[in-house]
Amino acid sequence: RCYPVQHLVNVVCAVFLGPVCGVMTAFSASLIRNLMGTGSLLAFPGSMVGAFLCAMVYKKTGRLWLTYLGEMTGTGILGGMLCFPVATLIMGREAALFTYVIPFLMSTACGTVMAAILMGALEKSHAFDYLKNILEAG
Repeated sequence: RCYPVQHLVNVVCAVFLGPVCGVMTAFSASLIRNLMGTGSLLAFPGSMVGAFLCAMVYKKTGRLWLTYLGEMTGTGILGGMLCFPVATLIMGREAALFTYVIPFLMSTACGTVMAAILMGALEKSHAFDYLKNILEAG
């Protein structure tokens, strides 16, 4: 039930909308996935922590490569570890602390690469600056 597009969305929201909208978007996407039966409760901690961390990194540094690293660290490592209590206490699964780190890292790596490609295309076409200016003015 991996969903790499969520990580692309996390990065786009981090860069253009900031941490609050990023976390709300991650929560909404996780909720929709669960309502549709395509996700699990584990989608919440992973995506929301990744969205928050990458948005905060971008807000503080303005550097895309650090934002990508923030998404991968937030979702893959921290989010993966936060799935442990959700899996054991709420879902009743037997798991170790690092059980979900590797699967989450694989998913976030794919999504973050897609985000890097998209952001590179937006920068090359000058749409990146145009979008940033429109969103900052509004």
